[in-house]
Formats: sequence, structure tokens, C-alpha cells
Amino acid sequence: MAEHNDLGKLGEDLAVAHLEENGYSIEHRNYVFQKAEIDIIAKKDSILAIVEVKTRSSLDFGSPQDFVKPKKIQLLIKAVNAYINDREKDFCEDLEIRFDIVGIHKNGESFAIEHLTDAFYHF
Repeated sequence: MAEHNDLGKLGEDLAVAHLEENGYSIEHRNYVFQKAEIDIIAKKDSILAIVEVKTRSSLDFGSPQDFVKPKKIQLLIKAVNAYINDREKDFCEDLEIRFDIVGIHKNGESFAIEHLTDAFYHF
């Protein structure tokens, strides 16, 4: 596996740990619909968080969240619509859908994690 793929996998694992530490349950990882992939689908209380994880080895070219482009947002919206439609019977309560970004960057020998809630809207 390429080094950047290893970094991305590590970033997703760190994001999952961060979310779980903050009371989220992980509903799904790496959900794929057509050309779209949702990194993490997490639930906390009445919120279903659709989480895009961006991991960078440095901040030289911008913060990780700067790399979530409009095309990616469009793909995420398609994927979350499919996810919810496929599981409509599984959702007994009204859930608020929220789009989050977890930005992770290498900070020396450790990693800095920033969780942006309501990072973008679906309309």
C-alpha cells in the first residue's frame, strides 16, 4: 500500500477513536455508493453525522479541511441519500443529518485532530 494510503487509513482510525471518545457510535465505515465514499457514519443522540476525514502530513498547502471540494460534497450527498433510503426502516426516530469534517495533520511525532461539526450544508 502506498505511504499516502497508509496515512489516510491511520487518519480514519484516529478519527474513529476520537468520535468514540466523544460519545459517538460508529454505524458504518467506508460506505460506497457508485463513485462516492463516506468515510464514517456515526450516531450520537438524534444526530447522524456523515464524517469526511482528511489527513495531511503537513500544513504547507493548507489545512486538511481545505481539501473537501464542492464535487466531493455533491458525491457525499448522493451517498448519504442512498444510505438513508436503503435503511429507512432501521431509523425509528427522526434523525438530524449533519456533515462533519475531521481534519488530522501530523504534528511532529503525534497528530492534531480537529472535528468540525456542521462543516457544510447539503443545500
